[in-house]
Amino acid sequence: MAGRTARLVLLAGAAALASGSQGDREPVYRDCVHRCEERNCSGGALRHFRSRQPIYMSLAGWTCQDDCKYECMWVTVGLYLKEGHKVPQFHGKVSLNAWFWSTVFHTKDTDLTEKMDYFCASTVILHSIYLCCVRTVGLQHPAVASAFRALLLLLLTAHVSYLSLVRFDYGYNLAANVAIGLVNVVWWLAWCLWNQRRLPHVRKCMVVVLLLQGLSLLELLDFPPFFWVLDAHAIWHISTIPVHVLFFSFLEDDSLYLLKESEAKFKLD
Repeated sequence: MAGRTARLVLLAGAAALASGSQGDREPVYRDCVHRCEERNCSGGALRHFRSRQPIYMSLAGWTCQDDCKYECMWVTVGLYLKEGHKVPQFHGKVSLNAWFWSTVFHTKDTDLTEKMDYFCASTVILHSIYLCCVRTVGLQHPAVASAFRALLLLLLTAHVSYLSLVRFDYGYNLAANVAIGLVNVVWWLAWCLWNQRRLPHVRKCMVVVLLLQGLSLLELLDFPPFFWVLDAHAIWHISTIPVHVLFFSFLEDDSLYLLKESEAKFKLD
């Protein structure tokens, strides 16, 4: 027991310097998964597993190997708690994501669904930057917005190509999304601060930008799930719903303002 405790302490200390999830690297977890798959995921045992598997799990593509990973996760969590250590993270991958592919990815984690989740998240952020460009510059200079759109498409193509064809680097993906996210935040906030007196409704946009930036910390600062159900990632997803409702309200107000401004110019002409 002392040897196992020492191993857990060493793993906990090394976690901050290593990539991936601490729980996935724990030898107890890996041994448990290996034994479970040997015992349950072939021959008659596999047929028994499939016969008692609920239909909704079968439709979601939940395999015997997935079941072993899930069960062994709780075995390892119990060991950590018994030894007085913090609960480790399992299968943790940070991503800022589009809701549809996020739903698909969280239903079934495969290489394809993971990539679609990550790529769509990057696309959403780049689209927000493009939308900001159109609103701040493109209405007066459409050619600039068109050139900027081409640049963003080129960046997205290069980003997706690197992750798909060269190496799926989680650290690079996180750094790239944080970088373009900061550009998005600074640009929107600068425009809002410049126009808040003339356009009071831009304060809604400011609140949205600041809330999303604050809530994104839930994606970076992970913690064990409350009641073993709601972890930081789940709370982030829930929290972003009302924020997007507020952003839609800003877009509605801003569209009405632009419409009135256009009608006034038309009358003058």
